[in-house]
Amino acid sequence: MESKEAKYRVILVDDEPIILRSLKVAIPWDELNLEIAGEARNGEEALRLVRELSPHMIISDIRMPGLDGISLMKEVMAENPKRLFIFISGYGEFEYAREALREGAFDYLLKPIDHDELIQMILRAIKTLEKQMENDKLLHSVQMLSMLARERMFAELIEGNHSESHLRHMKWLENSELQEDYMVAVLQLDHYLKLYNQWSMEERRLWLFAIRNILSEWSIAQGALTVFPFHSGEWVMLFPAAMSERRENLGRDIIHRIKVNTKLSCSIGFSQTAKGIGQLSEAYQSAARALYQRFYSDREGVFVEPVPELGATREAKYPKHLESGMLDAVRTLDDERLIALLDETRGYLEAQAFSKETAERMIVELTVVLYREFEHMKLLLEWSLEGILQELHSMDTLNEMMGLLKLNFGKWIRESRDSQPKEHIQSMIDKTKGYIANHYHKDLSIEEVAEVADLSISHFCMLFKQVTGYTFLEYLTQCRIEKAKYILKNSQVKVYQIAPLVGYQDPRYFTQVFKKVTGMTPSEYREDPAS
Repeated sequence: MESKEAKYRVILVDDEPIILRSLKVAIPWDELNLEIAGEARNGEEALRLVRELSPHMIISDIRMPGLDGISLMKEVMAENPKRLFIFISGYGEFEYAREALREGAFDYLLKPIDHDELIQMILRAIKTLEKQMENDKLLHSVQMLSMLARERMFAELIEGNHSESHLRHMKWLENSELQEDYMVAVLQLDHYLKLYNQWSMEERRLWLFAIRNILSEWSIAQGALTVFPFHSGEWVMLFPAAMSERRENLGRDIIHRIKVNTKLSCSIGFSQTAKGIGQLSEAYQSAARALYQRFYSDREGVFVEPVPELGATREAKYPKHLESGMLDAVRTLDDERLIALLDETRGYLEAQAFSKETAERMIVELTVVLYREFEHMKLLLEWSLEGILQELHSMDTLNEMMGLLKLNFGKWIRESRDSQPKEHIQSMIDKTKGYIANHYHKDLSIEEVAEVADLSISHFCMLFKQVTGYTFLEYLTQCRIEKAKYILKNSQVKVYQIAPLVGYQDPRYFTQVFKKVTGMTPSEYREDPAS
């Protein structure tokens, strides 16, 4: 895609050198933001230059020895129909010029050349090129939006957001990637929090973009179903279940490629086989649990969750409901609730009379989950995860283990909360509101705004709602609709043209949102004297 400042490239083609020289000096190419990329004396040479230099416009004589202008145009436009041809023809070649127009030429000019007329013709051609570029950008935006929406829907399903209505809307996914048996792989950068603190925002963008490119190219070559980023420093990949026998080799290959190309280490966990949208969240958790084994290993590696023993049901034993409550307490910086839930967890383990090995396994899993949430929210961390796990393993009683978690997790929450005075939070939210006000017309994602605030997505959402009273999406929608109302009342811009100006690529969807917010369609609002 060309940048807005880039010059359009032109190739001049004529078998008469004097005409080539006159075209070069008589037309103000720089003023027109055009660059003469090359010159050719015949059609064959011109075709070679087109393939080598990718011009936007070709100005050519229509009659030349060998490959004539019309034949040249047919060859070029078969490869790229967006290139514009302006032909120069003699008075006796009028029928050739008409044929050129029928075959798709932009225009033609009769000899002797009127340079002023040619300049006007070139200006019209530039407007056509600009329109093509706008359309290309729009198509690219739609494709990017579709990809982001697809990734976001996968992420929502992984997080367990699969209501009946949501599943109906996602039927197209069920009919593609997830219809057959599949497995989930979770790839995670090692020591990501340390890297995150070392990198600037721009460095983070570049590194994560590089890794995503490596994963995208590799996954396509390997036959993966899809790949997308999930948490910071973490990517999710889906593979057909038929590839499960190769997962060790797949994992080692991608770990090697990332290390060779970025000098970064990572680990990967594979889930057990799953099928259908409804099992995507469970399969992700399976891969994440496999990845927990990384914390018992001295180096990066490929980890697979063991097949559960016959009759074993982790959900019946592991206190998942308590884990969910504790995650919510971390997200809302509620240390009292977290400590109370840790006490409840201790009581649950005691009441179940688990063996020390089983209880320790559950505590370790809970510790990893909570620690990852602290990392994800970029909260203060005094210990490494490896350090806290080693300390847990060194303890002999349940009370000692739970006391360690209460002491450290509670302290981290209090220090994180105290390190963010109200004035700082207000200033940070004001900064994000200003960013939204300046970028509402773009495809603005919550990930991008959270990065401006230098917060995790969940932490940002919590603070933004606390300060503004709105969710991010509610606030963004309100901002866009207010801008649309102003345009409707102060201009005659058509409704379908307003939609992309305020961040909506689909005018029909814009109208639906506008009516939901205001109670009127955009046209009704414009005509209503009371509004």
